[in-house]
Amino acid sequence: MPLETLKARIDALPTPSTRVQRAVAIAVVVTQALIAVTGSVVRVTGSGLGCSTWPQCQPGSLVPVSHPEFAALNQWIEFGNRLLTGVVGIVAFAAFALAYLARPRRARYLRLALAMPVGVVVQAVLGGLTVRFDLLWWTVAVHFLVSAVMVWLAVMLVDAVDPERAATGRVRVPSALPGLLTGSVVVLVGLLVAGTMVTGAGPHAGDPETPRLAIPVETLAHVHAAFLFVYLGMLLAAGVLLRVGGSDRALWRRYGALVAVVVAQGALGFVQFWTGVPELLVSLHVLGAMAVVAATSALWCATRDRAAVAAPAQPVPA
Repeated sequence: MPLETLKARIDALPTPSTRVQRAVAIAVVVTQALIAVTGSVVRVTGSGLGCSTWPQCQPGSLVPVSHPEFAALNQWIEFGNRLLTGVVGIVAFAAFALAYLARPRRARYLRLALAMPVGVVVQAVLGGLTVRFDLLWWTVAVHFLVSAVMVWLAVMLVDAVDPERAATGRVRVPSALPGLLTGSVVVLVGLLVAGTMVTGAGPHAGDPETPRLAIPVETLAHVHAAFLFVYLGMLLAAGVLLRVGGSDRALWRRYGALVAVVVAQGALGFVQFWTGVPELLVSLHVLGAMAVVAATSALWCATRDRAAVAAPAQPVPA
């Protein structure tokens, strides 16, 4: 079939409803976060090399097989995480297809939608490299950080679905708030990177034979906590700006959700440290990290993507 004919048939397809587009975009956020959580399950169960190669599980077999060196449970945990990558890819491609079919086509929406399947491919390659490098801590860290970026972009995708809502949802934002949020995002990046280093030095390597980051866990945990305190301080400053600026309820809801997940995540991190880093809390902490990223991205979108204004327009004298 000629490409022109195929393109004409695709263009003739009906425009998907905004509700369907938003539902799939939200599914992208959920699956992108979920793959990070299941990746943590792989780590805490020591299943990172349950499948010893990639893209096959064991040499000569795509699926787990009986093997004297690899427990069946570890193989299936790692293989299940790989299967979930396929689900993430299907949802991501569906989001792009819906964005392409939407009329009129919008460049920003399309770019964000395209980033979803591209990101899945990048993550699959990074996952393969992580296995090839025998789970070196920095490869796992990069793998996690890319997941955080994907969750951020997925939230932006949800926000970009409805152009009319974006055009009419103008909110009053204190002029200093966007700059403060930009600074807080920089601190958040430091917080996430420090967290991956704590994990890289900690007891959960994904495999007992994997070398660890040769820095005391206590030192890295204190650095991680310092970033958390700075981030919380910047969030409190943002709350003061919102209070003084008289921002609307929608912005306050997003701000309140962000503060709630950050406080819960911080409390979980302290409990995790004091109790010796139990496996369940590690996975919950990863889930909390994805929630913090998503909530921060949502607040970011509310102050930028909807033509935020610092104050009502004043009439120009004649």
